[in-house]
Amino acid sequence: MTQPVAETMVDPSAEAIRIGQLEIRYLQEGADATMSCFELRVPPGANVPPPHSHADHEELVYVLDGTLRYTVGGVTRDLRPGDVMGTPRGVAHAFSNPHAVAARALVTNSPGIDPQYFRDVAAIANAGGPPDRVRLAAVMQRYGLTPVAPGTPA
Repeated sequence: MTQPVAETMVDPSAEAIRIGQLEIRYLQEGADATMSCFELRVPPGANVPPPHSHADHEELVYVLDGTLRYTVGGVTRDLRPGDVMGTPRGVAHAFSNPHAVAARALVTNSPGIDPQYFRDVAAIANAGGPPDRVRLAAVMQRYGLTPVAPGTPA
């Protein structure tokens, strides 16, 4: 049986950015930093961002608890505590949690992604009703993320 890597990695007083059921807490912010790092919590069955790519950012996901399904460039893996998967710049990727327990991961981006990106997405996603996909795509693009066309594999 896999044991959790750690009880908590982030200062519990750190700002929790909630996008629907997802929760993000930064360890290192990154608008101008060479990298950013945040803890991501994904409850079972949570709505997640559409597949997307980052033209200017590499991403590394390290799972702390639970199982996170992660797809990079058409390769899908169920990542468990201690597993890691990287996303090169420009490669489409996506994540989900179709499992029975919440997943928790550390996500590192180089260069850093400003937490304001997630605040801007939260303002749209948490407004009530179905999210405005056109506005979400515009926010993603403003921060260098490109949504993948529906039907295109991540």
